[in-house]
Amino acid sequence: MSDDERPSKIGPWTVHTTELSYENPWIRVETSTVAHPDGSPGIYGVVRYANLAIGVLPIDESGHTWLVGQHRFPFDAYSWELPEGGGPRAEDPLDAARRELAEETGLRAGNWQVLGRWDVSNSVSDETAIGYLAWGLTEGEAQPEPSEALTLKRVFFPDLVSMCLDGEIGDAFTHLMVFAALERARRGDLPDETARLLLR
Repeated sequence: MSDDERPSKIGPWTVHTTELSYENPWIRVETSTVAHPDGSPGIYGVVRYANLAIGVLPIDESGHTWLVGQHRFPFDAYSWELPEGGGPRAEDPLDAARRELAEETGLRAGNWQVLGRWDVSNSVSDETAIGYLAWGLTEGEAQPEPSEALTLKRVFFPDLVSMCLDGEIGDAFTHLMVFAALERARRGDLPDETARLLLR
């Protein structure tokens, strides 16, 4: 048996084989034959993402932010979300965040702070999301990709919190950014003036 054919270990799993089941420019699906932690045989499917998920919570001097509306194919439902997109793993995530914010909303920000880095669905994928808070905004013209049909809506940040709590917004990444920003404001992790905009 060659080294390539020998079982490998991922934590308590023994991996016998891994095959590529599907691939496109955005995702790769791998199926592995494994021995589970209890020794029983099985399979494990993993979706591997080509890009990082990048999101931005922009906040202006009056305490408003911007939502992007679009129809989400997997759920066949319209979704309101903070500006989000994909950033190549080799790219600085902040550069990707600046680009996504400008493309989807036309906004540019003079100040940026990381809100968090999250594993979005770690039982079946390696997707990693990085969220930013952006302030010191200047407005411009949005330039979404031709394939995107987007609607913009400016909302007061406390209303966005209510939309999340009341179930009007289901996008998990938006929830993560909203409540991470609130907690960082409460903990004193943000400049005082920016924190006050979030805690009104």
